Order: sequence, then C-alpha cells, then structure tokens
Amino acid sequence: MLLAEDHPAVAGAVCRVLALDCEVVGTVADGSAVLEAAQRLQPDVIVVDFNLPHPNGLEACRQITRLNPGARVMLFSANDDPNVRQRSFGAGASAFVYTGA
Repeated sequence: MLLAEDHPAVAGAVCRVLALDCEVVGTVADGSAVLEAAQRLQPDVIVVDFNLPHPNGLEACRQITRLNPGARVMLFSANDDPNVRQRSFGAGASAFVYTGA
C-alpha cells in the first residue's frame, strides 16, 4: 500500500492505522510524487488524499488508473459532498472514504 497525503500528522496517523493490516511501501506528499512512486513501486493499493497538491488527488487517480489499470486507488476526503464522491469514481477510484471533519 502506498499513501499520498500532504499533511504530515494526518499521513502519520493514517499510515499507523493501515500498517496494522497492510504492508505500507511508502508515503508521499504530492501528486507528482505519488505518480512516480506508483510506477516505481507498483503497489496493489494506493490511498490518495482528494486535495493532494500538484496534481490534485483526482487527477493523480486518473493518471494512475490509466497507466496501471490493475492498481486499486482509494481516494479520501473530509468533504462528504456527493459530487466529490461521484467525481472520484468517475476518475477511476475503486473506493472513496469520507474521513469526517
């Protein structure tokens, strides 16, 4: 599992929780880094913050799923707007998680 989150405290907390059940192969802080790491590490699952910078999480999801259709991308956001959820699945996400505010 690869984690893409730009807030260090959030990344650390999410990584600790996921590490209980998954092998975390890396954490990155922006869209360009997740694109590079996804190509290099070929993880089965990539957890991406919807509001990731450069490119944003939605565009990173599009590019990852286009380049590696077998990868499962899970987008997460503190925004529970149904439009955000719909756009996530439209970009190729396998799952969307509302994290609460």
